[in-house]
Amino acid sequence: MNPRARRAIFSLALFFSVCAIVGTLLQGRVGAQSAADESQLRDSLKEFTNVYALVEQNYAEPIKGDKADTVIYDGAIPGMLRVLDPHSSFHDPKDYAKMQEDQRGHYYGVGMLIQQQQNKIYVRTPYEGTPSFRAGLKPGDIIASVDGKSADGMTSEMVAKALKGPKGTHVAITTIREGQSKPLSFDLVRDEIPHPSVDLKYEIRPGVGYIHLTNFQQTTAKEVEEAVDSFGDLKGLVFDLRGNPGGLLSQAVEVCDHLLAKGQNIVSQRGRAYPDQVYTATHGNGGHTFPIVVIVNRNTASAAEIVSGALQDHDRALIVGETTFGKGLVQTVYNLSENTGLALTTYHYYTPSGRLIQRDYRGVSLYDYYNHANALPADNTNKEVKLTDSGRTVYGGGGITPDEKIEPPKSNPFMDTLLYRDVFFHFAPHYLVNHTVGPDFKVDDAVISDFKQFLTSENIPWTNEDLTGPMDWIKTNIKAELETSQSGQLQGLRVRADWDPMIQKAVSYLPEAQALEDNAHKVLAQKAEARSGATN
Repeated sequence: MNPRARRAIFSLALFFSVCAIVGTLLQGRVGAQSAADESQLRDSLKEFTNVYALVEQNYAEPIKGDKADTVIYDGAIPGMLRVLDPHSSFHDPKDYAKMQEDQRGHYYGVGMLIQQQQNKIYVRTPYEGTPSFRAGLKPGDIIASVDGKSADGMTSEMVAKALKGPKGTHVAITTIREGQSKPLSFDLVRDEIPHPSVDLKYEIRPGVGYIHLTNFQQTTAKEVEEAVDSFGDLKGLVFDLRGNPGGLLSQAVEVCDHLLAKGQNIVSQRGRAYPDQVYTATHGNGGHTFPIVVIVNRNTASAAEIVSGALQDHDRALIVGETTFGKGLVQTVYNLSENTGLALTTYHYYTPSGRLIQRDYRGVSLYDYYNHANALPADNTNKEVKLTDSGRTVYGGGGITPDEKIEPPKSNPFMDTLLYRDVFFHFAPHYLVNHTVGPDFKVDDAVISDFKQFLTSENIPWTNEDLTGPMDWIKTNIKAELETSQSGQLQGLRVRADWDPMIQKAVSYLPEAQALEDNAHKVLAQKAEARSGATN
């Protein structure tokens, strides 16, 4: 059998495998399908086979190689899943490997984030403590070659793949750095690179901890527990879940387990193909409590919404910010052949009070869905109404509605241009050619003067009025990039967090969170007393 035929047979076999899984779950548990349903499925698959054969034999150009895979990977399977819901998805070998790497929370390589801009591969940031950071690579360095092979024409994915490899192996990198007359050479030894989900934790005020959580992976619950313990005797916690897309359900449950009382419900799953399941706090916080303010926004989703909803329903935290994304569909990942995977929706998430997290997606395009065009009204009209443990009103059916709304900072066209052109990132290495940044560095008039000259050299039009309005924001971004380049990513993240008006506002809500926490204790005590009385 020739390779072309083998590839076509494999692609069809893969498609039929996906169809079999989807068909079984849509009909219910195995054995629940009627003869008519099975016959209809067989007829539909036969029709697809006939169409595929006609296309493969008669299309104007030969369908072979990557194009044959694309017909199935990017066409038939995603097209079928898109009809079901916005979150069921198929992962080809590359995507599947990336998903597994993201969930593990580590990989083997040199430890730097790279980005392609204008056909050049830039070092965005070397992660602290990794081979690239220790060797002295800097944000803004342009990768010229990897192991002697020119990076010209390579994509960021190609370079990233070349940089990864077994622990202990060497990789040679040549970079071009502004202000250096010759390329710089680095011999890096690959190592295990941790990729923590807690990317920033520090004491933002005396006795007040701040944690920013990027996603939920295999190490998340342990990271959050260690971060909380590192603060010592906490008087309050600001837990930032903005932009967190979710991840592993098990880790969301464990995070809640550390913060809630033993026995409290965390989340329930309801579906058709598998039994319903309720997750509860099996260990609990052991009475170690403190006021919590959780910051969320429109891109807080899935597992991050589970945590927000559970803490809100039990009056354990005050939720502030924007209404969250509204992703309450649970995907079960099925391993398929040739290192591919199917993430198929099998459940819906419900918060402890019974709120459905998922936003309605019926009759909505994917573009409108992901851009919140179908978000429910801000005044909570038509939202389902539920009650927290203490009787507070909360809303479901469209994400988690915050207890207190905090609007994100607004931008203007000039600010958008600076971000689109990545001006602050490119200004930092330019400035550091002739300057250093010390511990007491401030963005003063001299720095702003250099920044204005840089804007002009980059053909970015500006006026003094453009700069005056968002000056605090501009100074923060300049300092953050300079600190990142000079001291590392964590220092740059902290500079931005210290300025962030949403974080500052969240801190101001800690007294309200304390009152909520006190009331939660009272409710728990009353429930315990009622159970004791019923037993006696």
